[in-house]
Amino acid sequence: MPILLIFLTSCSSIKKLEVFKTEVERAPLNLDKPESPDMETLNWIIITSDNADEVFAKMKKDGLDPVLFSLSDEDYELLAKNFAQIRAYIIKQGATLEQYKKYYEGDDKE
Repeated sequence: MPILLIFLTSCSSIKKLEVFKTEVERAPLNLDKPESPDMETLNWIIITSDNADEVFAKMKKDGLDPVLFSLSDEDYELLAKNFAQIRAYIIKQGATLEQYKKYYEGDDKE
């Protein structure tokens, strides 16, 4: 019984926990804008049924292996649309990054 009494009295000495809020200043993100990649220059060769022999002969003369990777005109249009969507996505990601920086670091005008 005395042990139980010791445990019960020790609980009565616990102080009430005080809850408080402290606003923490946002740390700067320190993110630089990503650099634009250095794109390699591509040489597009348009081959039609009228110029195929001439183009292959020129490629062989230049020491190139004439290999075709082709797209129809419709597929080329789809490729252009895909690149436009990628570009729009990258622009959107850049705008999102700017909003995060503005939120965490504040506006430069302030």
